[in-house]
Amino acid sequence: MVSTTRHPDGTVETQGYVVNGQSSFTNKFIDAVSQQFHGIIDPYISADVTVMDSVLNKRLNDRYIYPGFIKAEVVDSTGKIVVPNPKCINTHHLDVFSYCYNQNSGYSYRISITPLTRHIVSEMSGVIVTIFLLIIAFFMAFRYLFRTVSRLRTIEEMKDDFVSNMTHELKTPIAIAYSANDALLNYDISNDPDKKTKYLIIADKQLKRLGELVENILAMSMERRKTMKLRPEEILLREYLEEIADAQRMRAEKDIAINLKVADNIVIEADRTHLANVLNNLIDNAIKYSDDSVEITISGDSKELSVKDNGIGIPSKSIPYLFNKFYRVPHGNRQDVRGYGIGLYYVKNILDKMGWNIEVKSTEGKGTVFTIKISKDVQ
Repeated sequence: MVSTTRHPDGTVETQGYVVNGQSSFTNKFIDAVSQQFHGIIDPYISADVTVMDSVLNKRLNDRYIYPGFIKAEVVDSTGKIVVPNPKCINTHHLDVFSYCYNQNSGYSYRISITPLTRHIVSEMSGVIVTIFLLIIAFFMAFRYLFRTVSRLRTIEEMKDDFVSNMTHELKTPIAIAYSANDALLNYDISNDPDKKTKYLIIADKQLKRLGELVENILAMSMERRKTMKLRPEEILLREYLEEIADAQRMRAEKDIAINLKVADNIVIEADRTHLANVLNNLIDNAIKYSDDSVEITISGDSKELSVKDNGIGIPSKSIPYLFNKFYRVPHGNRQDVRGYGIGLYYVKNILDKMGWNIEVKSTEGKGTVFTIKISKDVQ
């Protein structure tokens, strides 16, 4: 290709032009022709920046690019404006780029254009929306998976809760009935009909209680507890508590003293079986978490019922979590006590179902008091 240079004296100089192989031949050809035209015409005809604005805007529109503002002006190699553009706007927020159209004179078009960020975002809107929808879909799928796993975990916990409750509630009547039967077998009480009758009555009551627990075992599971129906009845409190205390005194684990401070004529309305389970849980814990001997005092009236012991007590930091499911109070010196952390959880659930409340006061090394607030309206 040949390039031509016009000198001031009217002579024209031509020279060969080698196309750079790194660019397309067509683009280089157009650039070369443009350079020749501008080299010849620019000294006679000045650039029309208004036409350049229109041409640039049209070419951008052909490519679906719609700038809010575009301004072209001609500058020399030093950046000095040669052909100004009458459009006035603050160019600080505009994108500016240059294109040298005449290398001989060093003239360039300097284009000021509104940033194309909005256009780019618009062009990418489909991709952005797709990604956003995919994120939502992944989130919903993850949430569904999480809820499904949580439900499966809840079912597993319900099964464990059922087994643990069954073990916890059945062991006390079994132990008491076993102790009564052991006394009948291993001690000479044939000459003491009253004691023999007493032991047989205790064993009979515990076996009846065992039968009631078996009948109600499903009601004690988490799945059925919400729909469990209580059977309230009038209970003569003193006589009722004496039966529970007599049964607990039969346990041969340690020296157990249970004192009752309840008037003979106190009557409350409650579910007999479940209230017995609640009191047996509290007494059972008092016996477990005590030294070689334990003194338990049960007192109350028609408004409240308390179970007080002289055991090892409960740390104050553990009291807020005492009725949580599977929570066990950490006692470093009581590793011999086994449990599932569901006894007090069961107590709280049953009392809530009855519309009653329970409070705890405890001092480490001195003992614990559980106070049941009795409501007249049993659900």
